[in-house]
Order: sequence, then C-alpha cells, then structure tokens
Amino acid sequence: MPGLYFEEFTVGQVFDHPIRRTITETDNVLVTTLTHNPAALHLDAEYMKGTEFGQPLVNSCLTLGLMVGISVGDTTHGTTVANLGWDEVRFPKPLFCGDTIRVETEVLELRDSKSRPDNGIVIFAHRAFNQHGELAGECKRSALMLRKPS
Repeated sequence: MPGLYFEEFTVGQVFDHPIRRTITETDNVLVTTLTHNPAALHLDAEYMKGTEFGQPLVNSCLTLGLMVGISVGDTTHGTTVANLGWDEVRFPKPLFCGDTIRVETEVLELRDSKSRPDNGIVIFAHRAFNQHGELAGECKRSALMLRKPS
C-alpha cells in the first residue's frame, strides 16, 4: 500500500510528485463534455482565437482533478477513508492543451477526528505548476485518514 497513515505525516512535509502530465485536447474535451459544461472557452477554438488567450483554456475541473489525482499515489492511496472537502481553490494562471503540469503537496495540519477515533484528519495544500514553473492551480484538501493498525 503506497499511501501513508495519519501518523506518518508531519506538518510542513512536502511531496514533489514524480508524475508529470501533458494535457491533451482530448482530455479537455472529454472532461468538459462529461461534466456538461458547454462554455465556448473550453470547446470552441475559433471563438477563442478572438480572445486574449487565442486558444481554448483547459477546464478548471480537469486541473483540479489532476492536481489531487497526481498526489494520491504518494500520499493517500489505500489509506484515505474519505475526502472531507476542498477549500481555497484557485487558478492563478490558465492552462492550455499541450501544457505539462507537475504537482507538489504540502501537509498543512494534522488533527484527531473527534467522531472517529480510528482516524485522523490531514489538511493538504496541492499546487500545480506548468512547464515554465508558474503556479497554475492550488487548493486545500481535507482528508479523513486511517491510523496505523495496532
């Protein structure tokens, strides 16, 4: 099991995830259409030629999904009970098809679960950077985690 148990995290711990991901047009179209988002800014290349961006933007739901998903193998795979929420989700730079992202995760907070003594809560900060090292997305995620078996 590659994920870490609650007791194995420390506040300030940073994971530089080795998986990098180049976002394709297919990725963007699939997520956009699967989520029933008809926005031209994700689907209409001709329309976007006339905007300040000049090309379709990557759907922010895809950015968020990759930002969290890439982190799972190193942090919570098999040891998370549930995601409790995502907070402070921001996208300071747009991503475009063909951009490659890398993700880092920082452990911000650890606390006992008041209602579930076999679990603890970890607050993660996830950050996605484009191939130029520019911050393209960030969020805080609260995860209910398993404690180490006795």
